[in-house]
Amino acid sequence: MGAAARTALVSAIAMTTDASKQYVSNLEELQRDTSVFYRHVFHTLIDESVPFLVGGAYALTTYTGITRRTKDFDIFVLPHDIQRTLSILAKAGYRTELKYEHWIGKVMHAEHVIDLIFNSGNGICPVDQEWFEHAVPDEVLGLPLRLCPAEELIWQKAFIMERDRYDGADVAHLILARGEQLDWPRLLRRFGDHWHVLLAHLVLFTFIYPGEQSRIPRPIVDALLGRLQAQLDRGQPAERLCRGTLLSLLGYLDDVQREGYRDARLIPLGTMTERQVAAWTAGFERP
Repeated sequence: MGAAARTALVSAIAMTTDASKQYVSNLEELQRDTSVFYRHVFHTLIDESVPFLVGGAYALTTYTGITRRTKDFDIFVLPHDIQRTLSILAKAGYRTELKYEHWIGKVMHAEHVIDLIFNSGNGICPVDQEWFEHAVPDEVLGLPLRLCPAEELIWQKAFIMERDRYDGADVAHLILARGEQLDWPRLLRRFGDHWHVLLAHLVLFTFIYPGEQSRIPRPIVDALLGRLQAQLDRGQPAERLCRGTLLSLLGYLDDVQREGYRDARLIPLGTMTERQVAAWTAGFERP
């Protein structure tokens, strides 16, 4: 290699190194800015005595050790606190939005987002006082906060079976990591009439981890299988009901819109109004 070529190569390497350093510097600045945003929101809610819990990917990582990159941060508030929370954070200078009136709001700073969750997308897993009674103390970004209980995370995640998002792996990992500590009677009670969904995830867990099935108490499985057997013995109900909309919004639209099946999300079977269902559907169908 000639002297001129060597000089050009050294120059190119120097430029690349400088660019890499600048990229790292910008990334670290962005991460610091994100942390400042999160911490300020936390401090603001604490100062205003708004109870909240940390969930989402952060809680999942704490419980399972699995790290997953996300574009937002999830905190959970009581339904009657959502409007107050949005108002407080708007006065603090942030952009806020009640994205869907039946389950989620957002607080935004630049491209950073915190989801304010007070229910589930299907409307059947509301945040209530019991979430806070069983919350797990933790340190989040240097602050003493509380995490959503693993039982309630399983309850909400068990119903997420969209075409582009399936949280079954999260459910399996939570059972794997926390199965021996879970409050199984409370978890079973949370599912209520939708116990079939819990049974489905437990069956999948024994398939995924055949050597770990002892993490699920046998009486829980026996009770659920007994319920299924009793249902089968009673025979087929006459009503044309589709509970698939509790699992996937888009996957069962044809059933309720064209085939005449009753939508299990709607009052009185569920908790949602036709207007809320329409808004939720439009949000998914929008490009």
